[in-house]
Amino acid sequence: MPVLTSTLDHRSDEYLSNRGSMEEKLSEFEQLMATSRLGGGPKYVARHKERGKLLARERIELLLDRDTPFLELSSLAGWGTDFPIGGNLVCGIGVVSGVEVAINANDPTSRAGSSNPISLAKSLRLQDIARQNRLPLINLVESGGADLPTQADVFLVGGKWFRNLTQLSKLGIPTIALVFGNSTAGGAYVPGMSDYAVMVKDQAKVFLGGPPLVKMATGEESTDEELGGADMHSRISGLSDYLAADEYDALRMGREIVAHLNWRKLGYGPNQPSDEPLYDADDLLGIVSADLKVPFDMREVLARVLDGSRFDEYKLVYGTSLVTGWGSIHGYPVGVVANQRGVLFSEEAQKAAEFIQLCNRYDTPIIFIHNTTGYMVGKEYEQGGMIKDGAKMVNAVANSTVPHISLMAGASYGAGNYGMAGRAFESRFVFGWPGHKVAVMGGEQLAGVMSIISRAGAEARGQEIDEAAAELSRRAIEDQIEREALAYYSTGRVRDDGIIDPRDTRTVLGIALSAVHSGPVQGTGEFGVFRM
Repeated sequence: MPVLTSTLDHRSDEYLSNRGSMEEKLSEFEQLMATSRLGGGPKYVARHKERGKLLARERIELLLDRDTPFLELSSLAGWGTDFPIGGNLVCGIGVVSGVEVAINANDPTSRAGSSNPISLAKSLRLQDIARQNRLPLINLVESGGADLPTQADVFLVGGKWFRNLTQLSKLGIPTIALVFGNSTAGGAYVPGMSDYAVMVKDQAKVFLGGPPLVKMATGEESTDEELGGADMHSRISGLSDYLAADEYDALRMGREIVAHLNWRKLGYGPNQPSDEPLYDADDLLGIVSADLKVPFDMREVLARVLDGSRFDEYKLVYGTSLVTGWGSIHGYPVGVVANQRGVLFSEEAQKAAEFIQLCNRYDTPIIFIHNTTGYMVGKEYEQGGMIKDGAKMVNAVANSTVPHISLMAGASYGAGNYGMAGRAFESRFVFGWPGHKVAVMGGEQLAGVMSIISRAGAEARGQEIDEAAAELSRRAIEDQIEREALAYYSTGRVRDDGIIDPRDTRTVLGIALSAVHSGPVQGTGEFGVFRM
């Protein structure tokens, strides 16, 4: 297979400027990640530990196989909202007893691990990942239940959580609940609907209504243990399958449960050499343009991500604003669809549609790397069939059944986001680099369009245009769109699976590819009607 050759100049002003900009973005990113790891803050962390309890990430670390990675997902969920960064829980993918699993851990140091709209969105997304990729799901439970002030936004939608849990079981995807503390009201159904339930003696409290509620509703007086203690559920109700002496014992039991699942992956797995790229991943910091209006060379990116920097490019000299071809990452074969110069023309759309069909023919997962301003507009291109050709690409993406993984490296605007397997098209995973942007179009362009429409309306009504007011309105719209296009805005609302350091791209994609191979990796020959 051909090997990519890098022409990157580490001493150029462009490289140094790009690197400086990315290092500033990464500094902000690390600060936000540090905030996420703080949970509820020093006071509540100390109180939790004084009770002899482990923190959420400590529980995860003890559950995982030693020295294996944990890919944390949606770490910055809640950014820019009224809710804590992290969403009161820790989610991700790791290896337990040699099996890749999805893990959902309540963080009781942050608002008692209660479920608000952000944490609900985050946990629902993890359930989708478990279902789509056939990953056993382990819930590490200690939560005060629904965040009551926001119950109107949690209650009705929250029913999906229980539906998903039971559907995972129906699909033969194991669900395991390790209960370390409170699991009350709706939360009581987490162990109730899981295939396996482990409860920690003297800590787990699982009941639909606690003593005060029962007293008010029925007049009956009872203790926590009588209503929902681990010992009671293990000896009397039968809700608990395993009674753990302490948290360490519960985690040991969780590992043993996974060990006896006799779990087998259904994908064909890595079958290519997994040698390191020829070029240093650190270079990626200087490749991405500081100004996203300036394109950057996707082949330089691929040379630092693909095994051995090998890349067999498809239609090299046709539709050159889009790079397509085959390679591998950590031994997993992949097809690559990457924006090279932003705009997608008819040739690029046709090229992508054909390439996606080929990847489906040979059961090859596809990595989409975004840096697009969308499909080309203008009289010449409309008359040339841009809509028909763009529709071919979207059709191919929408009906493709091989796993898709999207990386938001730069801009991702308009229908170009759809054609590149954006979030709406159910990519198995969507990750982003700091500084990427997602919107219907750039803020300047959108504000300009709105200004033109507003002026045309005023002229049609015979109204005089207030230039000062028009300028203020234009700036307000531009500022709004630029803010909403930020990477953190999207990730804060769980519209992707997390921001990552560009230098970690190969590792993150490798873990994601390993996860998708837990289920079948099969293409299709069935697509919608392609307009010719």
